Amino acid sequence: MAKKSISPADRAVLDAARRGDTAAVRAALDAGARLEARDEDGRTPLLRAALADQVAAAEALVGAGADVNAQDARQDSAWLVTGVTGSVAMMRALLPGGPDLTLTNRFGGVSVIPASERGHVAYVRAVLAETDIDVNHVNRLGWTALLEAVILGDGGRTHQEVVEVLLAAGADPLLPDGDGTTALAHAERRGFAGIAAVLREAEGRPGPRGREAGR
Repeated sequence: MAKKSISPADRAVLDAARRGDTAAVRAALDAGARLEARDEDGRTPLLRAALADQVAAAEALVGAGADVNAQDARQDSAWLVTGVTGSVAMMRALLPGGPDLTLTNRFGGVSVIPASERGHVAYVRAVLAETDIDVNHVNRLGWTALLEAVILGDGGRTHQEVVEVLLAAGADPLLPDGDGTTALAHAERRGFAGIAAVLREAEGRPGPRGREAGR
């Protein structure tokens, strides 16, 4: 099926948003471009601005009433991609648009989950402090943000800090994945000693003893 053609006015606002050319965004809208125009991948000007971390352009679009929850063909939205990019500035630029914190990506996750996977400490801290996002949301893989930080993280200081921030915000260390394996068990199996220690403390469990530790 052939994709719909994009009008010159709509193309102008889509491209201006991606470039971060706020003046061109406003000019295109004044010239008749649609605020919710879509590119070939179903991305709106606001989503393109968010993907490129063009904060000023995003602020202009949100101020004009752009939908922060509009999703593209991959189920990404401007809000959801902030968890991927880790941009705290973009997250804050989108808050006045009233993001739906329960909206999920193609994996069934909310924004704090990919942010935790990628080790975006500042974003995880900010989104948990400044919104009511569910820190214990479970995606289609059966993973919470805490589980994802352990399962897909590298076990280093950054991911340990993410784990600490999540726990401080109320993440449940006892919520297991779909196979019944907890974050602590994953950390022990992967040899993430620092993260395992943090999780043991959160669970109120003693440290490992002897050669049976972590089995």
